[in-house]
Amino acid sequence: MPDTKEIPTALQNVPSERWPRHIAIIMDGNGRWAQRQGLPRIEGHRRGVDSVRRTTEECARIGLEQLTLYCLSSENWKRPQQEIDFLMHLLEQYMIQERTTIMENNVRVRTLGKRTNIPDQVLAELDQTVSMSATNDGMWLNLAINYGGRAELVDAVQAIGNKVAAGDIAAQDIDEQTISQHLYTAGYADPDLLIRTAGEMRISNFLLWQISYAEIWVTENCWPEFDESTLHQAICDFAARNRKYGGLAT
Repeated sequence: MPDTKEIPTALQNVPSERWPRHIAIIMDGNGRWAQRQGLPRIEGHRRGVDSVRRTTEECARIGLEQLTLYCLSSENWKRPQQEIDFLMHLLEQYMIQERTTIMENNVRVRTLGKRTNIPDQVLAELDQTVSMSATNDGMWLNLAINYGGRAELVDAVQAIGNKVAAGDIAAQDIDEQTISQHLYTAGYADPDLLIRTAGEMRISNFLLWQISYAEIWVTENCWPEFDESTLHQAICDFAARNRKYGGLAT
């Protein structure tokens, strides 16, 4: 955690041991925000990149261990091709333009999801940013791109099934740890806090296994409106909750 003098005022009375270590965010409402402003939907996505930058910088500054952002779901390919093309362009530009910010904030980048359908030039920029940041030792920024929770579970089951068929694993020895080790997030700590913007009360096929005991926090703000103060409010609300994990309150 940062020095006391660096802790935001809103968090100074919140014991750091009650802060979440890993926050996952479903970034929703870019299009709705744009429509309310009388702007094209794609302008909402452009403004959403600013929220990604603000949130990433603040999470790194206050000492968060991991931040996972739902950038593109496996279902988003159903959107109009013009919007998909613009999202791919934004992702490519983000990987290029934010490298300085990523390095200055000691952030490590990694991705989770399928690489299929993502243009080669976008993958190349993604890979370069991942490689460049690999020597950092600060916060992990996990970008869920072309990601779907059910597809992740199917891939894990198939991988485990292949090992059972090969005699590497006995079926009766499969447990929760076995499944976790075959997910895209193998080696990641599970999220403590799941944030969703734009007031939607669903998890949209995101980290279905990993958020089994995450606290859920929803804001009516659309993603382009998400700022440091909203993040601080989510952390404060999280810290005030009694996490029982199925047990009794203490």
